[in-house]
Amino acid sequence: MAVLRTKGIRDERVLKALSSVPREKFVPAIFVRKAYNDVALPIGQDQTISQPYTVAFMTQELNVEPGCKILEIGTGSGYQAAVLATMGAEVVSIERQPELYRRTSPLLASLHLPITCILGDGTLGCAERAPYDRIIVTAGAPDLPQHLLHQLRIGGRLIAPVGGSTQQRMVIVDRLGESEYDERTSKEYFSFVPLIGEDGWSDRSGSKQ
Repeated sequence: MAVLRTKGIRDERVLKALSSVPREKFVPAIFVRKAYNDVALPIGQDQTISQPYTVAFMTQELNVEPGCKILEIGTGSGYQAAVLATMGAEVVSIERQPELYRRTSPLLASLHLPITCILGDGTLGCAERAPYDRIIVTAGAPDLPQHLLHQLRIGGRLIAPVGGSTQQRMVIVDRLGESEYDERTSKEYFSFVPLIGEDGWSDRSGSKQ
């Protein structure tokens, strides 16, 4: 946690959650020794588990409160969802990769956390469970997915990496009214795999629809 503190993570609730969630459970066996290094690691299907700092940064910016209903786009390894649920949130997480979905859903269920996993196109969100207090997108989007903005509760917050297919900056959006949003962008750049779907990139190379 000392490394995260030096990088600007100050929310003690976030630091406690990352300390509580066993990250080694979310990485392939060959990477267990690197589980707590501050680096992203491959998890198969051309996907990665984000480095702890990225998870901490996004979680801190979300300002998670107990009882928050959170929509996560991109279940991946399940680590981010576990961190959010450990902080007292109810998480709905969508994964588009069937193999990752089949691997991660049982893992999260075994942790007995309030997480619902869904297989589908995350760029479209999950309207039947909306509205959400928070929405977190864990893949790089070409633009803010409009379906997700519409599913955000008034007073809620969305965070998403937006930019090119290999490098993005975090965009944090607060919904102030029915069609009123406040938006700010991080100075720091991040690197996520492309957000693929109807309201994202069309393929892994970062081609648009």
